[in-house]
Amino acid sequence: MRPVCSTGLLIVETVTVHEFRPAVRSSRPLWRWRVAVIAAALAVTVPLVTTTPAHADDYPSWGDVQAAKANAAAAQAEYTKIAGLITQLQQAAEVAASDELKKEFEYGQAKSALDTQTAKLNALTTQVDTAQKDATSAKTQYGKLASQLYISGGGDLTAKLLLSNGHADDLLDQLGTVSQLTDHVSQLQAYAKQKQNVVSSLQDQAKSAETIRTSLEQDADSKYQAAQAAKAAADAALATQQKQSKVLYAQAASLKNTAASKEQQYYAGVERAQALAQQTASSGGSDGSIDTSAGCTGGCTPAAAQSYASSLLGNYGWGQDQMSCLVSLWNMESGWAWNAYNSSSGAYGIPQAWLASKLATAGPDWQTNGDTQIRWGLSYIASSYTTPCGAWNFEMSHDPHWY
Repeated sequence: MRPVCSTGLLIVETVTVHEFRPAVRSSRPLWRWRVAVIAAALAVTVPLVTTTPAHADDYPSWGDVQAAKANAAAAQAEYTKIAGLITQLQQAAEVAASDELKKEFEYGQAKSALDTQTAKLNALTTQVDTAQKDATSAKTQYGKLASQLYISGGGDLTAKLLLSNGHADDLLDQLGTVSQLTDHVSQLQAYAKQKQNVVSSLQDQAKSAETIRTSLEQDADSKYQAAQAAKAAADAALATQQKQSKVLYAQAASLKNTAASKEQQYYAGVERAQALAQQTASSGGSDGSIDTSAGCTGGCTPAAAQSYASSLLGNYGWGQDQMSCLVSLWNMESGWAWNAYNSSSGAYGIPQAWLASKLATAGPDWQTNGDTQIRWGLSYIASSYTTPCGAWNFEMSHDPHWY
């Protein structure tokens, strides 16, 4: 959607706006002219405002609206104020939603590092136990043999054998046995010492690993708390936006003598244009995933997601020949993972929507339901590229790839 100025009235003109997502790998200022044109259009109709959420005292009352309608200049000023408030609410909700995903991703990364370190520590602990048992067993055997050879004999067992009255052959056999036992005692002594050294070394490693794990545990806990706080902030911002925007849309419509639905459509177009104008970098695909606490409720595996997507192709007048293009497209973007996340841009989900909050238009469970994401993605492809193969061809025609 883009706003057009005509005789002082706002007219909504529908245009196709492609999801502009240049890959992080390139820092070239692509499509700068397009961003400039859209930004200029926005400046004509709705002044850009900060993302600071408006306070309740700042919202105009219906009395303010009715009073302003009596004067054209006052009406325009009031309309401009309302436009700014709507923009603030939209931006605050989007920023909060993006921050929530980012914090969840950071927590997931921290938890993964903690789990890896915990597994390493557990493995070292097991090795310490095994080595300690080996060392103890070797010491026990060494002690028993030494006792048999030196303590119970009451002196030099070899000399006692030589002074005995046994036959020569028996004497040689006994001397051979003594020599073997002596060598075995020596070997057991060396083995026990080696195992004890291994135990000491592994204990040092385990102590170091425990220190690292403690630090990672604190980091993960901190990021978990941040993720929870971000979720609460996002929920609050969305609730405020949904509640207050309805009133503001109606007030704006009253000032312009238009339908509230038209005003809402207009601001939806402004929102998309602003997102494009403000974008500086995005993904050519995800680079991680988010471990959401709620868990997946649909399209949880690539196979299940592809099966669901295939069942919807006919809704758009597409044949099954389009499925191979769709599989290739979303394999490149997300690997068909419902929680795929790009940490540089904030793009999210199977279709890698940017802004991620766009997925909410397909359902409130967009963060945890791959089916919801697929419905949004197919609708986006249909409106922007006509078919999945059209989207795939567009993606492959750009380097770095994006669609």
